Amino acid sequence: MTTRKVRLAILYGGRSAEHQVSVVSARSVMEALDPERFEVVPIGITRDGSWMLPDTSPLELTAPEGALPEVEASGTAVALRPERRSSALTAMGGPSGGVGGAGSAVDVVFPILHGPYGEDGTVQGLFELADLPYVGSGVLASALAMDKAMAKVVFAQAGLPQAPYLVVHERAWRADPDRVAADVAGRFTFPVFVKPSRLGSSIGITKVKTADDLAPAMEAALAHDGKVLVEQAVPARELECGVTGNDAPEASLVGEVVPGNEFYDFEAKYQDESLKLLIPAPVPDGVAAQVRHLAVRAFQALGCEGLARVDFFYEEAADRVLLNEVNTIPGFTPKSMFPLLWKASGLSYSDLVARLVDLAVERHAAKKG
Repeated sequence: MTTRKVRLAILYGGRSAEHQVSVVSARSVMEALDPERFEVVPIGITRDGSWMLPDTSPLELTAPEGALPEVEASGTAVALRPERRSSALTAMGGPSGGVGGAGSAVDVVFPILHGPYGEDGTVQGLFELADLPYVGSGVLASALAMDKAMAKVVFAQAGLPQAPYLVVHERAWRADPDRVAADVAGRFTFPVFVKPSRLGSSIGITKVKTADDLAPAMEAALAHDGKVLVEQAVPARELECGVTGNDAPEASLVGEVVPGNEFYDFEAKYQDESLKLLIPAPVPDGVAAQVRHLAVRAFQALGCEGLARVDFFYEEAADRVLLNEVNTIPGFTPKSMFPLLWKASGLSYSDLVARLVDLAVERHAAKKG
């Protein structure tokens, strides 16, 4: 008896500034999928928000030297009709009676959409309406993790250690930038980090070394989001830990990021060949154990499911670990930390992706009772 393949929709691209990273991640995931188990349906989202069944899959996309590929506005457009169950993700033909229910054309959706309109609970809400299993956290956890300012409120309530921070809304900055600057100077010692509250891949982040540099850093962050996070810079090493699971999440080995640039910015993550990822991180066993414990606590505090990468600062001199942030759809590029952490922990890239799909099905079945 032949077992039917799982029809897996890979959703990639998107409207956020992390569009190109999403395409590279999708390509890596598709390369890792077992063709004996999965039938892949690539769904590309262009920068203007058009959903496409593309003529060119992520596996074939190319880009100019020194750049990353993008979703091309060519192929078959997917009509979004959210009032009907046979909408964006179920009206593409194919076998019926899959995991998604009778008449479903896809069984599971893997949203590899980094940043807003993909990692922030928006498409997760669409999947919930369509009653489709999907990889990753639900609406609330996705939205909280995407909004770093709101996540910090949750982390504080859970008693998790963090660096001092300040949230600045665009209206406050526009109304009285001098007052905001005075508040920053009064609360922190330079340098500080200024970052958009709801974005990833270190886009829009500036390390501000003097008060004179605050205004341009604020403008750079506000170009991406109307809410900005100002954080105290700490002399620390950057540690990361992967978490997978639903009700009983597990933590991977701990890794360390050693960027060639001054800090782990977009260029360091995706274009800098001098970047070093050390797995396992060369830290004392007690520190690694603490990071793994805190990673699971942060995952659970936000209500995450499926997967996340949890980032930390390790102040070696003070022997202190601080939680930085949680990424519910971490990068899956060949040099991304999340799959590398799990590979070092004994779970291959292919098995990791299959595990995430299984977790999505498991959660959906549990919700259905």
